[in-house]
Amino acid sequence: MIDSSLRNSAPNTFGGSNKKVLVIGAAGLDIIGRTFATPEKGVSNPAEVHASFGGVARNVAENLARLGQPVRLITVVGNDNLGNQLLEFTAAAGVDVSACLQVEEHTTPSYLAVLDRDRKMQFALDDMRALTALTPAYIRDNARLFKEACLVFIDCNLSLPVLRTVFNQARLARLPVCADATTSLLAPKLLQFLPRLTLITANTHEATILTANAIQVKDRQSALRAARHLVNNGAKIAVIPMAEFGVCYADSETSGHIPSVRTTIMVASGAGDALTATVIFGLLNEIPLDDAVRLGVTAASLALRYPGAVYADLSLEKLYDNLLV
Repeated sequence: MIDSSLRNSAPNTFGGSNKKVLVIGAAGLDIIGRTFATPEKGVSNPAEVHASFGGVARNVAENLARLGQPVRLITVVGNDNLGNQLLEFTAAAGVDVSACLQVEEHTTPSYLAVLDRDRKMQFALDDMRALTALTPAYIRDNARLFKEACLVFIDCNLSLPVLRTVFNQARLARLPVCADATTSLLAPKLLQFLPRLTLITANTHEATILTANAIQVKDRQSALRAARHLVNNGAKIAVIPMAEFGVCYADSETSGHIPSVRTTIMVASGAGDALTATVIFGLLNEIPLDDAVRLGVTAASLALRYPGAVYADLSLEKLYDNLLV
């Protein structure tokens, strides 16, 4: 049950629904390594290494499912043991994976990140070639899934032709579309779609790019300006996480900042996805934006303490127990 004190007195852009959220994008294996000392080239560096199933879209879908929101995932994995395990694990968390593709020509996607001892990323590699099997034709062939949904979420690992097709199908089904900018290399794909986005989440680097470098996002004030800029350029809601500096957000009526929760960090890779999913969940349940972001920051703090990409014990009750007030 949603705490009645957090419900909005008037419906927001999303409105409540028992239909499924349709999530489209990447899924794969995340391998995160943190060195114990300054890394040296050409040698094996002692480190702690964590592996978990991840991918922005898959993480958002799992977070939504653990919060009790019906959700369906469209992604591509290899027809291999890892792909089978990923789909089984994701389905066990409550996600409908019946529309996911398994392909012979590519292995299941993977992501490898190397962090220094202060947990700052040094470099990362990703293999998302399997997603090339997700075509505009496949999206059109599954148009009924849009009619059965209440909202669409996408990440920017999708190709531009697929993104265009998703937006067209969402328009035909009269669905709001939410997006995560994903990486600074992929974020420019969203520039042409800003007026069609109900929600955009982007970190400071991605937000800078989405303002066409008009605003260099580096602190709370510039993040607020960037969030308002994105709203002025068509997005209905903009959310900009700034790691330890909290989250800035804006819509046409308000803007604000929620401080981060001081916490021990195990792995940071899934925190942003927990934030995004929880904000979507909150807005679907007619929780005001300010409180939805506050719940999202709480979810991100729980994800930071967990070695995997998604906090396994996530629930609405857990969020209320840890809610930042």
